[in-house]
Amino acid sequence: MVSLTVNGTLHDIEADPDTPLLYVLRDDLGLHGAKYGCGLGQCGACTVMVEGEAVLSCVTPVLLLEGKAVTTVEGLGTIEAPGPMQEAFIAEQAAQCGYCIPGMMMRAQALLQRDPGVSDEAIRAHMEPNLCRCGTHMRILAAIRRAADSMATAGAEAPSGRAGS
Repeated sequence: MVSLTVNGTLHDIEADPDTPLLYVLRDDLGLHGAKYGCGLGQCGACTVMVEGEAVLSCVTPVLLLEGKAVTTVEGLGTIEAPGPMQEAFIAEQAAQCGYCIPGMMMRAQALLQRDPGVSDEAIRAHMEPNLCRCGTHMRILAAIRRAADSMATAGAEAPSGRAGS
């Protein structure tokens, strides 16, 4: 039994402690935002936040997460009330196939929660581990800049654990 707090809700999971977080999120909790990409921690499609830091969930065993706060893309907002990051990605039409987008949003969210005034160069460097095969990189960067400007203007951090849809 492993206890995880995901998007603000405590869950007791019957899983082998070595099970990657990605499988627990998708199979046990029904949260399908984080995607299986490579299974090796090389593409970023599975990125979530743990204690505010971007983490590759496909290579992170749940044993390491006992007592820690996990946030998935579903925790950023809902369809009815998207968070600033989600709104920015929608406004900039940053998704083509959309497969990488939840991981992109979570890596960007982790950065902007620390520093919404971050430079474009820092955004590019921080986002480097996440891959997009469709080539929407410029729209993704524009969306992150839009979210950063929105978060800096609002002077508030995005929610760190609202249950989503």
